[in-house]
Amino acid sequence: MRTLTVFNHAGGAAKTSTVRDLGYAFAKRGLRVLLVDLDPQANLSTWLGVEAALADTVYPTLVDNAALPAPVRTYDMDLLPSTLGLAKAEAQLPGIIGGVTHLRDRLAEWEGQYDLVLLDSPPSLGQLSLSACVAADALIVPVPTTHKGLGGLPAVHEMVATYRKLSPKLHIAWYLPTQYNGSTSHHREALEVLREGLKPLGSPISYRPAVYPDAHAQGMPVSAYQPGGAADQEIQRAADELSVVLGLEVRA
Repeated sequence: MRTLTVFNHAGGAAKTSTVRDLGYAFAKRGLRVLLVDLDPQANLSTWLGVEAALADTVYPTLVDNAALPAPVRTYDMDLLPSTLGLAKAEAQLPGIIGGVTHLRDRLAEWEGQYDLVLLDSPPSLGQLSLSACVAADALIVPVPTTHKGLGGLPAVHEMVATYRKLSPKLHIAWYLPTQYNGSTSHHREALEVLREGLKPLGSPISYRPAVYPDAHAQGMPVSAYQPGGAADQEIQRAADELSVVLGLEVRA
C-alpha cells in the first residue's frame, strides 16, 4: 500500500482535482484506490457527489483515535469524505498527545486492502495538513505555472523539512505543474523554471475552464465526464509518469 498526500499550502494549486483524477485513473487501471478528504471545504467529496456527516469522516480518528469509518464507494474508488465540521479538529489536535499520528496509525491497519491511498490536504499549514503529511509515505506537490506558484515553493520545502521531524522518511516524490496556459509567455517561462529546478517533474496539466468546472458540477472525475478528451489525455499521461516514479504495478 502506497500512501501519498497531495500537498501545497497555497489555495488554487489543483490539489483536489489531482487527487480525484489521478485516483480515478489508477482505479480504472485495476488498482484498489482509497481517497481521504482532509479539507473541511470538502471539495473532493462534493466533486464526487458525496455528502457526509461528521461521524463518517476522519474526525473521530483524529481526535479520539477511533477506528476509521467505513468508506463510501464512488467511481470505482473508496472515499473517506469530509464536511465543514472537520475544521474543529484544527483547534483540538494541539491538545491531544500524539494526535497528528492517529490517522497514520489507523491507515496502517488497512494495509493490504488498498494499493494506493491519496490524501487531499487543506490549503493551510495547520494540524490537518500536518496529519495528512505524517500519514504519507511521500508527497505529491502540484505547482501552478505562475510566479505565485513558484514563489510558494520555498515555504513548501520548509514545511516538509519541519514535518520530517515527525516522519523521518517523508519526502517529495513528484512535482506536478498545474493550471498551465501554454498560450502565455508567463506560463511558459514558469514551466521552464520548474523544469530546470525540480525533479522529478511531471508534464503539465492545462487550465481548461470549459471542462473542470463542469466536471465538478456534475460530481464526476474529468476522465469519466469527458473520456478521451484533451484533459483526460493529460491525466492519463500524468498517471503513466507517476506509475514510473513510484514503481506502481498496474493490474489491468
